[in-house]
Amino acid sequence: MGAGIIGMGKYVPDTVLTNFDLEKMVDTSDEWIRTRTGIEERRIANDEVDTSDMAYYASVEALEKAGLSAEEIDLILVATVTPDRPFPSVACLIQARLGAKNAAAMDISAACAGFIYGLVTAKQYIETKTYKNILVVGVEKLSKITNWEDRNTAVLFGDGAGAAVMAPVSDDKGILSFELGSDGTKAKELYQEGSHIVMNGREVFKFAVRQMGESAVNVIEKAGLTKEDINLLIPHQANIRIMEASRERLALPVERLMKTVHKYGNTSSSSIPLALADGIEEGKIKDGDIIVLVGFGGGLTWGAVAIRWGN
Repeated sequence: MGAGIIGMGKYVPDTVLTNFDLEKMVDTSDEWIRTRTGIEERRIANDEVDTSDMAYYASVEALEKAGLSAEEIDLILVATVTPDRPFPSVACLIQARLGAKNAAAMDISAACAGFIYGLVTAKQYIETKTYKNILVVGVEKLSKITNWEDRNTAVLFGDGAGAAVMAPVSDDKGILSFELGSDGTKAKELYQEGSHIVMNGREVFKFAVRQMGESAVNVIEKAGLTKEDINLLIPHQANIRIMEASRERLALPVERLMKTVHKYGNTSSSSIPLALADGIEEGKIKDGDIIVLVGFGGGLTWGAVAIRWGN
């Protein structure tokens, strides 16, 4: 028995903030943002939509795609660094709203690597037969902690949610291997100070380029696969240059790199599940495909999984 994804859902707010809109807010330009980050626009949630709302909408779709009722969920894991409030957890809020009365619920704080941490945590519960059906959500409302006067960070972030239902699958499907890691000595490179995100862009960039490629290679080797076996690489959508460096490390053709950074920006823990959901919608993922998910985030944290798609 393996542990795999049987249903995906997503939610992005309706409001689009383009690079041209940002030109009117801070000293920047569309060309500068596109050439350095690959971002063209991002989605911003209004004051009436909080983190738990986006998590709920994505979760409803994931349950529908999985063909399960909320009462069949045994555990809810929500990866976020922008909860509605310090407590109760977003997981508890959506448990009540979904009517998942049989589920335990907790949040995970691993920043942009949070969704990977959630998948790996779910894998342990499923393979030990502790729980059967687990809802894993990556969700952020980064707009509420973005300093819109700081041109170095204001251009990067967006809001959204992605949700996955994990369950037992055939032993040759699902998560084949994983890697999780952290380096707290680099916590000062990316953190929240007061109500805003603070980032040492140069140091985070150097770390991400090295660690994302390395982690992707490691999970492929742990799974007994080769780079040629990878059908699709889905990295954390932080910056197109970091993403391209990961693709080049694996010697993959351009079409095997999943990109959503241009339309959503960096949505932290929701970026990987949003890209995964889009990959499914666009027909880029087929039964039996080998998918590599890899991310890094504040902490500093990182994680990767190799998945054989299907159940």
